[in-house]
Amino acid sequence: MNTVQWTEALWLGFDPMDKIHREFVDLLAAAQNADDTRLPLAWQAVVAHTEDHFGREDEWMRRTHFTSAENHILQHRVVLNLMRDGVGMARAGELDRVREMADELATWFAKHTQSLDAALALHMRRQPATALTRVRPKAASHATAP
Repeated sequence: MNTVQWTEALWLGFDPMDKIHREFVDLLAAAQNADDTRLPLAWQAVVAHTEDHFGREDEWMRRTHFTSAENHILQHRVVLNLMRDGVGMARAGELDRVREMADELATWFAKHTQSLDAALALHMRRQPATALTRVRPKAASHATAP
């Protein structure tokens, strides 16, 4: 088993990303170490976290016009879809397949973090702080021209 754990190699120097990555590592490690009874809920927690995690990164990339966004977002989409398939596997009692998926996810995450996420973190450190805040659409003006 390739149990994931936080190491300095995963640290990117961009606090919002490092925080969410640490949370991911903790949740994935909990799933990898869960007994058969707890594994379905632990995997569901990893998936729910990852939906938010990838969503935030995708939003940062779109908002700041990150040049490698298309490939990065596509990777997120593919991995998240596979993870969602794992929820169905867990519900169907295919726990060995979910455990294999968790191990593969741990390996993928380290590579993804040290390549695509490292480039995104560097890009985000150069952005104004407002790039991290969610933008709410302005209310439509109903004023008419004279």
